[in-house]
Amino acid sequence: MGRYVARRLLQMIPVFIGTTLLIFLMVYALPGDPVRGLFGDKGGSPQVIAALRHSYGLDQPILVQYFNYMKDMILHADFGTQIASGRPVTDVLGEAFPVTLRLAALAFLIEMVLGIALGVVAGLRAGRFTDNAILLVSLLLISVPVFVLGFILKVVFAFNLEWLPPNVNDSHNVNDLLMPAIVLATASLAYVTRLTRTSIAENVRADYIRTAVAKGLPKRRVVGVHLMRNSMIPVVTYLGTDIGALMGGAVVTEGLFNIQGVGGTIYQAIGRREGTTLVGLVTILVIIYLLANLLVDLLYAVLDPRIRYA
Repeated sequence: MGRYVARRLLQMIPVFIGTTLLIFLMVYALPGDPVRGLFGDKGGSPQVIAALRHSYGLDQPILVQYFNYMKDMILHADFGTQIASGRPVTDVLGEAFPVTLRLAALAFLIEMVLGIALGVVAGLRAGRFTDNAILLVSLLLISVPVFVLGFILKVVFAFNLEWLPPNVNDSHNVNDLLMPAIVLATASLAYVTRLTRTSIAENVRADYIRTAVAKGLPKRRVVGVHLMRNSMIPVVTYLGTDIGALMGGAVVTEGLFNIQGVGGTIYQAIGRREGTTLVGLVTILVIIYLLANLLVDLLYAVLDPRIRYA
């Protein structure tokens, strides 16, 4: 196991370099000049613009800029400086990521618990009314756009019933984050439900389940130990990849509920052509994706004893 983890960590290095280089090239290929944008419509003198571009290293070739960025990030954990505000990008990341992390963690908990529970119920009652009802609800959740669902929940639960606040005023308050977390988790919850249902419905007819029932094992043990462990591999795979998606895909949700997190920061960085901020944010998301995939691979051996890593 130790050798496998070390090998996977080494394999992450070229993936990380290739991904960050691609992102770097894409971001700095965006039209517009962030330095000229500081002066607005009035514009600045060519000398001042040239001096600012030199101070931020924007006058160097793109590959040299990428090398300097990677060197500062790896050696000094320095993601650069925002051009518009002059703040270190590390400070911006330190403010945005904890907010989105709390939101994504709550959404992940909702989609995992409810999605697996509904999927198990539907899979054990495949072809019956309960199964059809759950599949219909999951299809509806997948079909409704995020902004439409968020607006409906705000009107019903915030304005009409007044159970939850319409916007997030305190990101540390779970009650404030509950409604945006539900909106963020809905589509993923539906996919988890359908994946779990399909896997349970297939494995419940397997020979090893019939053997466990024939031995007289309690139904709770048959379902909770034998059936669940073998049915969770595709679900765990999806959940692992969805961690990064929840972190980076909350632009609409955060804007709808006035959350100052990663999504809003990415949107503002694109609008201001803040390449340094955007690259720093996406770099952290890439690291989260890579670590989540490693964790998923390690969980395979826990769920299925037949899988062993040399």
